[in-house]
Amino acid sequence: MEQENKGWSKSQRMQMKVLICVLGFGLIIILLAAKLVSLVSTMPQDATKETLPVEPHVPVVDSLINVWILEEGDEGIVLFRDGQRETYPYGQIPGTDDSLVLYRPEGTVREQVADVTLTDGAVTGIQVKAEKINGRILSANQDGIEVEGHGRIPLAEDYKGYRLYDSLEMCTVADLPFGYDFADLCLKDGEICGILLVKELVMDHIRVLVMTSDYSSLLHAGPVITSDTPFTVVYGTYPDRKTESHQAWEEITFAYDSPYFEQDRVWIIPDVLTGKVVLKNTNRVQGVPSYRGRMELIRTEEGIAVVNEVLLEEYLYSVVPSEMPSVYPMEALKAQAVCARTYAYGRMLHAGYPQYGAHVDDSTSYQVYNNVQENESTTTAVKETYGQLLYTAEGALAQTFYYSTSCGMGSEATVWKMAVAPTLTYLQSKPLNRTTMEQTLAQTSVTGPDPGEALREEETFAAFITRENPDDFEYNEGWYRWTYQVDELDKDHILTVLQKRYAANSDLVLTWKDGAYVSEPIQKLGDITDLYMEKRGSGGVADELVIEAGEQKIKIITEHNIRYVLNNGTSVVERKDGSQIASPNLLPSGFFVIDTRTEKGKVTGYTLTGGGFGHGVGMSQNGARQMAGQGYSAMDILLFFYQGCTVENVYAGGQ
Repeated sequence: MEQENKGWSKSQRMQMKVLICVLGFGLIIILLAAKLVSLVSTMPQDATKETLPVEPHVPVVDSLINVWILEEGDEGIVLFRDGQRETYPYGQIPGTDDSLVLYRPEGTVREQVADVTLTDGAVTGIQVKAEKINGRILSANQDGIEVEGHGRIPLAEDYKGYRLYDSLEMCTVADLPFGYDFADLCLKDGEICGILLVKELVMDHIRVLVMTSDYSSLLHAGPVITSDTPFTVVYGTYPDRKTESHQAWEEITFAYDSPYFEQDRVWIIPDVLTGKVVLKNTNRVQGVPSYRGRMELIRTEEGIAVVNEVLLEEYLYSVVPSEMPSVYPMEALKAQAVCARTYAYGRMLHAGYPQYGAHVDDSTSYQVYNNVQENESTTTAVKETYGQLLYTAEGALAQTFYYSTSCGMGSEATVWKMAVAPTLTYLQSKPLNRTTMEQTLAQTSVTGPDPGEALREEETFAAFITRENPDDFEYNEGWYRWTYQVDELDKDHILTVLQKRYAANSDLVLTWKDGAYVSEPIQKLGDITDLYMEKRGSGGVADELVIEAGEQKIKIITEHNIRYVLNNGTSVVERKDGSQIASPNLLPSGFFVIDTRTEKGKVTGYTLTGGGFGHGVGMSQNGARQMAGQGYSAMDILLFFYQGCTVENVYAGGQ
């Protein structure tokens, strides 16, 4: 080795010495590190803790408010919260000697509304809302619920509702059955913290909000009431309500400051079941109307609500003749009765006026009630369909929309842009003719293109609506075809109507701006340069109308809005039979084509060629009339218009 190094230079020898020193120093560091690890691993556990302190545990505490407890067991509970089942174990809580013990609830907590405290995800406290009341629900809103025998009780902001029958589901105050005692209400500190829909029984009474003369207002200033039999007025506070007897035809004026309003609700009850209450200062087509059942008067800050509580079947005695002429064939009247009953029952499940405890009003907003006197034929139709409701294939109540007359084609519920519309598949767009009826009854599949979809095309629909088909059931009806001519276009009138429709629903009247349609108020309207249908719905019904006025472009959506905008308020409708009918606000239907007249680039007038009367969804009443006249039964008619549905008696098996 020494011999070999003799040839190295002095600098090479120095480098070798430095390298040896570095390697030696590195080896010493490695040995020291290994020794340190060995010492730490052999230290006692307590010594390690003192060296590396651990942060104290901070428990996570949650409060579940007004949940429904499904089950309790030895190890924990199962609860229902916001539509979901959840399971939690019992946790540890301090015992009497400061030791930790497993939490156990006091008493029974199963099937109760309760507040549940969770500590680190385990149950450490349960407060049951044990106080409950039950009674007929008279009215409700988001502030409180009026319960017969208890008065009005505030509704807690964090209340929860549970439907306990059938399948367990969440519910709200809007699901309360008014006029019935099917719900228990849980109380805490004088407020309703829980709604329990306990049972679903057959409902046989409906509550109708009776409007003023000409249906001009929901509320009355001072109703004048009597009865054709002796009657009783019930008023005052619970539990000491007062009763006052009156003779037949004795009139009472219930002014806003009437002494009867010791509390805000008064009852007028005939002494016999066949007695009728007469609303003297209200007029209908029949004259002064009288009502079966009993009346309730509810005083509000805006006026007095008049609510008629009546048997559902007796309600229909006055609905069917008000909605369909009593001279129509019996099978058509029976189909109308089933539709009307189904519609009413749906509203009884989800009331339209919870603030008054009313399911419906008596106007066209729901079903016209007691506008026309009861008639033997329509009453017979109701009795012969006693309790019959129309159900979908999934077992839900059908939406039994109906209208006056078709143009030979119906449409779908999508015309109203409702979120639920696409699910109403039994309301189909199809030709209303004998061929389609026979195919439906024979359950024969129709081959070829869908006729309703084909009519979305403008040219196809124009060819359809400008001709007549003798196979159509309503071929001989006056409203089967019509024309509407506007000789001089009034842009100011159109602007006014556009502004009203925008105020009603700003999402359905849009303005073209920066390459897209947006919702914004329409302040002015220039000279109209074009007017055309940009989109049609199934069956050819008007869906989107575009008005161009110079650089302005406005889109009107839905057949209802379009029927308003194109009605100038003065022109008349000429029907197929040559008769002329005034149409001051709304065009007969949305099934029409537009022919415009222009001069110097401006639209000066237009002619509409159309057919049908009404929205075109569900049952055509004149279609049903013609079907019944040709020997089809009420069941045939219903299953044609509401395809795939079934008819069942809601009262089957008793109550």
